[in-house]
Amino acid sequence: MVRTTEIPLLAANELVMPKKCPVTEDLVRRRAEHNNCEIFSLEEISLHQQEIEKLEYLDKWCRDLKILYLQNNLIPKIDIFGSDEDCCYPIPTLPLFGIPKRKCSPLTVNLLIPIGHGENNTENVSKLKKLEYLNVALNNIERIENLEGCEELKKLDLTANFIGELSSIESLKHNIHLKELFLTGNPCTEFEGYRQFVVATLHQLKYLDSKEIERSERIKALQIYPEVKQKIREQEQVYLLKRAREKEEAQRRMQERKDKKQNQMKSKLGFDSPDSLQEKENHQAKGDGEQETCRTVEDDEEDRRFWEEPTPYTPESRLETHRYIEEKRRAKDNIRESKKSEKPPWTVVTAEGKVLNVNVPKLHFSLKDDEENNQFILELAVYRYLDTSLLDVDVQPTYIRVLVKEKPFQFVLPEEVKPDSSSAKRSQTTGHLVVTMPKAKEIILAKQKLSASIKHSDCNTLQKNARRSGKVEKLEVDPSKYSFPDVTKIIQEKERTGQGPIKLHPERITEVKKSCVDFENDEDVPPLI
Repeated sequence: MVRTTEIPLLAANELVMPKKCPVTEDLVRRRAEHNNCEIFSLEEISLHQQEIEKLEYLDKWCRDLKILYLQNNLIPKIDIFGSDEDCCYPIPTLPLFGIPKRKCSPLTVNLLIPIGHGENNTENVSKLKKLEYLNVALNNIERIENLEGCEELKKLDLTANFIGELSSIESLKHNIHLKELFLTGNPCTEFEGYRQFVVATLHQLKYLDSKEIERSERIKALQIYPEVKQKIREQEQVYLLKRAREKEEAQRRMQERKDKKQNQMKSKLGFDSPDSLQEKENHQAKGDGEQETCRTVEDDEEDRRFWEEPTPYTPESRLETHRYIEEKRRAKDNIRESKKSEKPPWTVVTAEGKVLNVNVPKLHFSLKDDEENNQFILELAVYRYLDTSLLDVDVQPTYIRVLVKEKPFQFVLPEEVKPDSSSAKRSQTTGHLVVTMPKAKEIILAKQKLSASIKHSDCNTLQKNARRSGKVEKLEVDPSKYSFPDVTKIIQEKERTGQGPIKLHPERITEVKKSCVDFENDEDVPPLI
């Protein structure tokens, strides 16, 4: 006969206590986006990979919940409804009645008043009675419990947990609608007679580990149930002894790591010996860069030792790994914040007074030289939906500076401008910032070019108007502005003797001119032949 002893088991979170991540109302609302962030009528929610250790108030917020996903968390036990302590809320400390105030000031008492106002707490706790599917795979659960109130539970997934007390499935007898149960990856599945025990204990099951339970299998399991139950009890005791040793080993390893860390902290603070103070001063003199390099090498060596150290797969090791990752993440966040706080201000002007070109926000920009209007136009591609209150424009005679969310953009101008006449606007389509800066040196343009351009534009407008009207307009000629040659004066009078028909009678013409002194030559009368 095997001698058995009762060994009290400590919860895994009693050995390793990382930062708890409870279920908050904000988390539930963020996960209820498909239900318009309404949690009172929520029927399905997924809270996987949230590093949850304890379920609190979920049965009070989501009473109509039917599907609940909690896989890959750090839940040590199924405690959907909470313990008796969770059913009470603390009342501020009150003085004992009947004692004078001057005597009762140090005598105070904490009262815990149940929510049910003195009635039975288990009857007044709002349970998830409509829950049909619960998935708590990949957690630290070691025992099946606290599911009696889920009256409509049809499917339960406990894959890859640490359930070693197989006899705890007897608590599922009250869930008469339970049809599917998943225990794959648990230590209890390695027990001899595991499937026969579950099939014979839970008569309402139809599928176990995705395999259908036939009627003949159940009949055989019921026939050998007493023998199988005894074997399961004995194997459970062996497993409990093994778990007790694992917890002792985990506690010892945790204590060693804690002592080692304390020694490292003392050595960093310089409490070990006077030589450590000298070493500390030497390290400070080396520079921040070398210290960061040494710190990185030490962290890498610590990571390598931690991840290469062989450890059994237990709830304690999962919690320890989670705590280690959290510490590393917190240390990186602290370093990042310290770097942000120690970040030096941006240099926009050198010590000699030279203005630099700076583009800290890394925005695209373009500078246009508008010679026609004698001005510079700077277009800065500011974010379209950025509030204008986050922009600060400063125009100086030789440069322009724009603060975009306190990040400077500075550009040196090729010529001096007039800051008082400058203007800044934002585009309504793109949101870009457009700064117009008139030049300080004015340029006088020629008037002829201006009039010619005006005449050209007037002609163009006339042509356009004529095309639009469709009417033919006649061109009017001003004789004062336009002069044409006189056709009658093309040929000189003296040259007529040698041209045309006048050549036949040259003497007669000359004689007439000589004889007739009073002769008046009328140009309108054609010559007589």
